[in-house]
Amino acid sequence: MNFKDQLVNKQFYLTSTLIVFIILCTSSIKTQAQSRSREEIKDTIKSMPSFSIYQDNYFISGVPTNKEITKQNSDIKYQISFKQMVTRATLPFNSYLFLTYSQKAFWDVYKRSSPFAEVNFNPGVGVGKPVFNKNDKIVGLAEFKMEHESNGRDSIASRSWNRFTLTYSTMVGRHGMLILRGWLPFAYKESNADILDYVGLGEAKFEYHIVEDKLITDITIRKGLKDWRGAISSRLLYKLFNNSSNQYLMLEWFAGHSESLIDYREYTSMIRLGYVIKSSDLNLLRDK
Repeated sequence: MNFKDQLVNKQFYLTSTLIVFIILCTSSIKTQAQSRSREEIKDTIKSMPSFSIYQDNYFISGVPTNKEITKQNSDIKYQISFKQMVTRATLPFNSYLFLTYSQKAFWDVYKRSSPFAEVNFNPGVGVGKPVFNKNDKIVGLAEFKMEHESNGRDSIASRSWNRFTLTYSTMVGRHGMLILRGWLPFAYKESNADILDYVGLGEAKFEYHIVEDKLITDITIRKGLKDWRGAISSRLLYKLFNNSSNQYLMLEWFAGHSESLIDYREYTSMIRLGYVIKSSDLNLLRDK
């Protein structure tokens, strides 16, 4: 596939995804969620485990959609992510301090000797605060973090960047959740000076429960600062067991740039299927 065809496909995919995004947002606004009160949120934060999942933990395998499928371009992608609460609403403005660590790996398991193509490390420290309306009902959750992300390599293969990240999560009706994330990068130009051309300054994610507590879809859009560079990730999750609250079968399609740090300039289109342990970090925003 040549560059022109890729660009057309990306434009079509972006346009169709935005249409779906708008439809879901509009339809979900019709029914407003019953928000938790300030006291309920305070009690929930106090009872939350100190150590928990932060982002989704998954193990998925797949193949490219824009080229011939071979053992050389098929892989396994997995992520481990956790969060440690340091304080519980004891900082100014009833905020709390936490630590996070995420690790994403790309494993060329189908090649001879099954090497790891890339591992990205992402530690961070942040402050979180629930946001309430004038009726003392929660309407969102804000997080401010300082993060480092790198691939742990040296010389010309080294990739790393640091950023201050502000995230705001809010419910959209009873079944939708919107997560807006923006970042201000620093100390990144030595190893990948043009990375913002591909990752931009933020991303938007919309999650929708098609069948409550059973079938979930989400879309994440990130626009680079230059041309049509950026990425779209769409996922469909199906709960595996009724007696398990966070285990799902996940189908993911990633199309765009910077899926991994080492190849952030390359356009990839990968579809993968596998197992995910879904984070419950934002459940305090959902219905009582």
